[in-house]
Amino acid sequence: MNASMKRALPYALWLGMALCIWGAFFYAPLAAAFIGQSSRILFFHVPLAWTAFIAFFTAAFWSAVYLWGGRKARHDRAAAAAVELGFLFGVLATITGSLWARIMWNAFWNWDPRQTSIVLVLLFYGAYLALRSAVADREARARFSAVYALIGVVVTPFFFFIVPRITESLHPEPVINADRHLDMEARMFQVLLGSFFTYTALFLWMHNLRSRLMALAERAHAD
Repeated sequence: MNASMKRALPYALWLGMALCIWGAFFYAPLAAAFIGQSSRILFFHVPLAWTAFIAFFTAAFWSAVYLWGGRKARHDRAAAAAVELGFLFGVLATITGSLWARIMWNAFWNWDPRQTSIVLVLLFYGAYLALRSAVADREARARFSAVYALIGVVVTPFFFFIVPRITESLHPEPVINADRHLDMEARMFQVLLGSFFTYTALFLWMHNLRSRLMALAERAHAD
């Protein structure tokens, strides 16, 4: 990516986010089965949860590259940055989901399987961050963290996709329902799909920025 593209990327992300907000509030219709304006929250909640999932899998990818690709520090930084951002997006998904639950279920927290599963994922990756802060030796920290992140390849899909489907839930059906049919009005789906792409691009940009900042911090510490 050349310098001009790098300078243009933040503006493109600003435009994408603005279009997502406009689409959520002015283009997409309200869902009939939802109370008031609550369906608009889902255009933020669902992409946030999706991006958290992408981030945790990105961490597993870079962890695998670290373990079997020469154990380079930049790969460890990439994995750690992905977990940090995944944790952030997961927290935001939990908050927006709680706001929606307050409207639909009269309480911010109901211990619904989907609410509980994302909290368990956050606890899992919170332990990853605690592990990194507890181990002083850089190589040992990177090695332990990489193995831990690879375990997340099993933990994350289990709590994101399997647990909510094998238990009774108040949560609405996913975009692609159990019959593998798209059960969403066309304009709503367009906005949601645009949000998926925009939030994923936002994560990639933030991940690159965070990885670079971590590299600068390590160099400063070494000096």
